[in-house]
Amino acid sequence: MLKSSLIYLLFASNICLPSPIIVPQNLNDWTILQESDVWVACTKKDNVQWCKAEKVLPFNLEKIADIIENKANYPNVFKRIEETIILSKDIVHVILDMPFPFDNRDYIVQYISEKSPIEYNYTFTAYNEMEIPERNNYVRLINAGGRWTLVPMKDGNTKVSYLWNGELRGDFPDWGLERAWKVQGTEVLNWLNEALK
Repeated sequence: MLKSSLIYLLFASNICLPSPIIVPQNLNDWTILQESDVWVACTKKDNVQWCKAEKVLPFNLEKIADIIENKANYPNVFKRIEETIILSKDIVHVILDMPFPFDNRDYIVQYISEKSPIEYNYTFTAYNEMEIPERNNYVRLINAGGRWTLVPMKDGNTKVSYLWNGELRGDFPDWGLERAWKVQGTEVLNWLNEALK
């Protein structure tokens, strides 16, 4: 009786876990938010708001890949990342410092790397199979996800695309989302460029 009750509880608890949002392979119908040295756009698919930033960086793919793969060093590269906690080889807890007056955010994601001669992809998806307590005054981004894509160009430069789920949850006003997405996409790619210099 006890054994069957435990099996039921394990099964039921798995049913209650929210499924992570799948990061789509192909997205269309982009609404351009910014056209400058960093291109930023957004689109919606299956009720999820996706954002994308792109920039051509004057560095080879391998040098950029080294930075993307070194998640422990993210706080030294991306200025809004307060801390990264490596939970396993491919699972990372990221703590974000948001500008005043907004609560800070955090998220736990699992990375999958796919490399080919054409491009490198680093897909990250919300991971909810570890119980990590939420910090006071932080909002957990339970649907975090996105993808880094690095495409080598013939001139030795690399086209870098950064895709992310634009949901900010918590106390962030809807009217400020587009501005926040432009700032995030621009900052992330410019900070990456600075770290490579």
